Amino acid sequence: MAANATSAALMLSDIPWGGPIGVIRIGRICGQFIVNPSINELSMSDLNLVYACTRDKTLMIDVQAREISERDLEAALRLAHPEAAKYLEPQIRLAAKAGKQKKEYKLSMVSKETIEKIRNLAEAPIEAVFTDPTYGKFERGEALDRITQDVKKTLEEERDEEGLKFLSKTVDTVRKEVVRRRIISEGSRVDGRVLDEVRPVYCEAGNLPVLHGSSLFSRGDTQVLCTVTLGAPGQAQRLDSVVGPSTKRFMLHYSFPPFCINEVGKRVGLNRREVGHGTLAEKALLAVLPPEDDFPYTVRINSEVMASDGSTSMATVCGGSMALMDAGIAVREHVAGVSVGLVSEVDSATGEIKDYRILTDILGLEDHLGDMDFKIAGTRKGVTAIQLDIKPAGIPLDIICECLEPALRGRLQILDHMEREIDAPHAKDDRNSPRLATLKYSNDAIRRLIGPLGALKRKIEEETGARISVSDGTLTLLAKNQAVMEKVQEKVDLVIGREIEVGGIYKGTITSIKEYGAFVEFNGGQQGLLHISELSNEPVTRVSDVVSVGQQLSLMCIGQDVRGNIKLSLKATLHRIGSNADDTVGELKVSAPKEPNVLPPVNQLHIQQEKEDSPSEDQPFEHNMNVEISSSSSPAILIRSAAECEEEEKYSAVDLSSRNGSSTSRSSLKLKTEAPDLNFRSDDEDTDERHSADPSLLQNNPNDMETDNVANISARRLKIGMVLTAKVHQIRARGLVLDLGGGIRGMYRFETGVKRYFGVGEELRVKCSSFSGKGIPVMSLFEE
Repeated sequence: MAANATSAALMLSDIPWGGPIGVIRIGRICGQFIVNPSINELSMSDLNLVYACTRDKTLMIDVQAREISERDLEAALRLAHPEAAKYLEPQIRLAAKAGKQKKEYKLSMVSKETIEKIRNLAEAPIEAVFTDPTYGKFERGEALDRITQDVKKTLEEERDEEGLKFLSKTVDTVRKEVVRRRIISEGSRVDGRVLDEVRPVYCEAGNLPVLHGSSLFSRGDTQVLCTVTLGAPGQAQRLDSVVGPSTKRFMLHYSFPPFCINEVGKRVGLNRREVGHGTLAEKALLAVLPPEDDFPYTVRINSEVMASDGSTSMATVCGGSMALMDAGIAVREHVAGVSVGLVSEVDSATGEIKDYRILTDILGLEDHLGDMDFKIAGTRKGVTAIQLDIKPAGIPLDIICECLEPALRGRLQILDHMEREIDAPHAKDDRNSPRLATLKYSNDAIRRLIGPLGALKRKIEEETGARISVSDGTLTLLAKNQAVMEKVQEKVDLVIGREIEVGGIYKGTITSIKEYGAFVEFNGGQQGLLHISELSNEPVTRVSDVVSVGQQLSLMCIGQDVRGNIKLSLKATLHRIGSNADDTVGELKVSAPKEPNVLPPVNQLHIQQEKEDSPSEDQPFEHNMNVEISSSSSPAILIRSAAECEEEEKYSAVDLSSRNGSSTSRSSLKLKTEAPDLNFRSDDEDTDERHSADPSLLQNNPNDMETDNVANISARRLKIGMVLTAKVHQIRARGLVLDLGGGIRGMYRFETGVKRYFGVGEELRVKCSSFSGKGIPVMSLFEE
């Protein structure tokens, strides 16, 4: 719209020019070309082609595409030309009705005598320089400057004022004639190459290992240094635009410092050349980046031109592609670029091109003295970006389309060199590779992490060096390496914890050691049991031989035991040591939503993690005996802390000594089979059984089926599957409170569909089927 409107305005003005021009945009959705697509259509298109032309010649092409083939691209160009030409006739009619008279102008021409004099003085030495391929860029430039100075001295001796006035432009015209004549007639280029030959390529990836990603790319005397830096999603560039996205997560900055052409200039900010070249390279690489859902990092490429002799923007594409792979980013494949030039011979009478040559990988001098700089970037599959710059007033579209084939051949040669250096994303070590983790929490948990006025969040960032960004239900952590990521995750876990996944690896601290294992505090204060059988693949006789109190370990959650203890394993992590080093950043530490077997945090379990209290007559085992009746109820879950287990051990020792006398040794007690009490065991054996995480120790055992009237039973000795006689102590709406003897209370839940009448004091044969959330025995009726 802007280009067509400008053309129309120039047609109406008195400014002389060779218009009008027409400009069109072409998109493609599902293989169908669309003329002037809308913004929504353009977002779904795999082609964004802007084409400008006169009635019969091409003026400008700008393309961003997703690996479109050369054949399809040619079809799009041939569609664009007649569509753009439709805008010419309305402008001509408008100018005929309302246009102003064009101003007259006169060209300032150099006399033929002056041109011939300078040509005779400079042509032979200039041709000698251009026919010597041993000259480099700067040596060739110095030799040409000496020729100009020699001609200047001659003109000064002859006092030729006109010759001195137009010396530089005239000498440049002679240079152009010599170079173009040799290319057209002999097919010889300035540096001795044939027309479709690519300059020698040297490339190196990872040359700056301290950075996230880096590469050095050289083609002839052109060299660029590219670096890649990764950041958090919140560090994306913010855009103030009426249309389009509000942020940009992929940025490429192209820098052309004065030293790359041996000048001591002053950098005063970006110029339009740097902006244009950087935008072209950015569009070329954007097509192969992984989707944002898979790779949410902010990515910045910085391209520093170290030496320039043509095609620095295409060298930036090549170097940027290698730097992305060196950073571990899972780009689909390499992108390379090459510039194609044109040298033509024009009929002076008609102005039509009568002969031409297409040049692959042009030098800076060939760009300056030639007709076209056609930059084409893409992968092996197709083109991702194009920019066409021309010097004459248009080039026929047939010649433009003919340039696509040599550009493809040159691009494939360059890709071969790049793939030999690096053909897959590098595996980055933990020292320099950044880490990104996306975690899901409730908004209440995130508020606890942020703290008043964000104080807690800032404190964690200062202590760890990581960056934390929050959104609705999502917490994003960015760390410069794996060590920092583990540190900030540990801080976050201590504040709000995480969902516990079976198979997940967690860092924990040993808080106490028992004969049957060790208790571990992890995940924001939660307790887990590391059983002795999970310490090592080898037999372990003593827990203290492997772990110690205060020791930090990485443990795997392997489930829950029948009493609800979170079971942890050390031996399950041993074979995974070293496997956490990520292969590529694109696969690193990004927690996508999934549906694993998840153990929720303790504060979300349908139990109460409370300290066990012994029931009494006045205070029954449940404050409200509102037990839901279920035909298939699973055993309740109980998670005991280390402190609670120690208290149980003390209680068990006191209870046992009070019933058997302090002077009697537990180990010497003998029990007859007809005795009313349960089989006594040593205190160590008893403790080992009560807290063992092995479910096999809690299964029904025929030896545990005791006889009538267990009078002095201890709740600490009651096991699942044990049968005993109990009395009805109370009758509730949904079940019974049972007296198990020894002041111990149990509960029986009424069964659905079963009608039976109970009376207080009635004796029942019951079997222990499970334990409630507070450790209260849940009994079922036992039929002989």
